[in-house]
Amino acid sequence: MNNLVDPAILFFVVGVMAGLVRSNLEIPPAISRFLSMYLLMALGLKGGFALAASGLNTQVVAGLGIAVVLAVVVPLIGYTLLRRWVSGFDAAALAATYGSVSAVTFITATGHLDRIGLPYGGHMAAAMALMESPAIVLAVLMANRLRQQQTAPAGLVVGGGGAAVLAGPTGGGGSTDWRKLLHESFTDGSQLLLIGAMAVGLMTGEAGREAMQPFSGDLFKGMLAFFLLDMGLMAARNLPGLRGRSPVLLAYGVLAPLLHASLAWALARTAGLQAGDTALLMTLAASASYIAVPAVVRYAIPEANPSLYFGLSLGLTFPLNLLLGIPLYTHLATTLP
Repeated sequence: MNNLVDPAILFFVVGVMAGLVRSNLEIPPAISRFLSMYLLMALGLKGGFALAASGLNTQVVAGLGIAVVLAVVVPLIGYTLLRRWVSGFDAAALAATYGSVSAVTFITATGHLDRIGLPYGGHMAAAMALMESPAIVLAVLMANRLRQQQTAPAGLVVGGGGAAVLAGPTGGGGSTDWRKLLHESFTDGSQLLLIGAMAVGLMTGEAGREAMQPFSGDLFKGMLAFFLLDMGLMAARNLPGLRGRSPVLLAYGVLAPLLHASLAWALARTAGLQAGDTALLMTLAASASYIAVPAVVRYAIPEANPSLYFGLSLGLTFPLNLLLGIPLYTHLATTLP
């Protein structure tokens, strides 16, 4: 209930309600893009300032190590389970979606921790960046393996740079260009902005924090509320896409985040991480990407159904994490031994 009376969360609810009643309320795409960039930049700065104050220690190394483990294990678990109910390509796309992370969910979680006064490490922003791409790369490897099983060996050719390129099913003989895929996965503008802002915060330290306080501190909550209003509108637009879906898939959209968060909790507790870092790792593991993954997977795995992985993540998992998941993960991280 305390989370539901948070102004930013309430603006998300306002957006959902406006979308459900088909209001003409909308946020222009350019403004939505600006808000997204602002939040990532402010988050990166805050993480860099905090990291400059704490320095590199065992908590930082352990947190980043767990993030990498989760980024590999979660999509593998998802693919193995989903192959029983959907096609291999849809399973790979869903594994990428739930194996990657949602920056908005993470940013909302940091705002929640700030509001209740629970400290966390600035390096967790770097953990989020580390967790975004591995699931995408693994999903494409899974999809290429499926294509190898479905096509003749003649379908496999070697590109000019020596990289294997597998002929895909897209019109005009489309193919998976690994150089382009890896470039998009690891040089995504959002990631570069986040990491660059962290570097600036790390280099400038306390002096930079004081100088940027009006930008990265005072404005943050209001900008987050405005952005979550837009996210509420987008979530409402994707709710109809859940109609007619298998109950198994709907259950996966609800239960998989809980399973992933439990795995993150176990790893964090084993490593002795502080409660704030544990809560953020649980949130990252439980989140699902609806920006980075669709942008890459739509090109790399055209056989998958976009309405499935996009609708399930944005229409179901994202609202549940925002309204119920974040306070639940925080509660468990602070109360369980």
